[in-house]
Amino acid sequence: MSLVLDAAAQDLLFREARTANSFSDEPVTEEQVQAIYDLVKFGPTAFNQTPLRITLVRSPEARERLVKHMAEGNQAKTAAAPLVAILSADNEFHEELPQLLPHFPQAKDAFFAERPVREQSALVNGALQAAYFIVGVRAAGLAAGPMTGLDFAGVQKEFLDADHTPLMVVNIGKPGENAWFPRSPRLDFDQVVTTV
Repeated sequence: MSLVLDAAAQDLLFREARTANSFSDEPVTEEQVQAIYDLVKFGPTAFNQTPLRITLVRSPEARERLVKHMAEGNQAKTAAAPLVAILSADNEFHEELPQLLPHFPQAKDAFFAERPVREQSALVNGALQAAYFIVGVRAAGLAAGPMTGLDFAGVQKEFLDADHTPLMVVNIGKPGENAWFPRSPRLDFDQVVTTV
């Protein structure tokens, strides 16, 4: 085996991990979410930028406001999940670069002075951080149900502002009964990897 990570950890994070479609009633605590973030914040990004923003939807009123913006097939599971997170990208992430990139604080103005450049970078690096977040949820022994079937403009208007672009909604918790659809196929190495 060429991997350093032991087989149990590989299974937990990837091989046995699945997108959950139902959850138990067991709550997800603030301490669990803190531990997840404190792990995944170390994932690499360009210029060490941190555009990901996480909005935890806990109150029944906020959950109701979110569910109405989800695609029909995602509404029931979003309504029932122990915790739901709206993951978004902060398009003004560059304001933090002097703190996050102290050896090159001028990167803020040298590379990210223009809004379209920031939006593109926030989208790419925010999505990268969202993937780390999903793996972190799995590392906490929880299941994640990431979804992009939603009214993005509606979610932005309801929960965010013009400087934050929604990326996805993630249901989080311990899997419930019949949580898994059959695993779909994946492409093989030779179908994906080209050596030049």
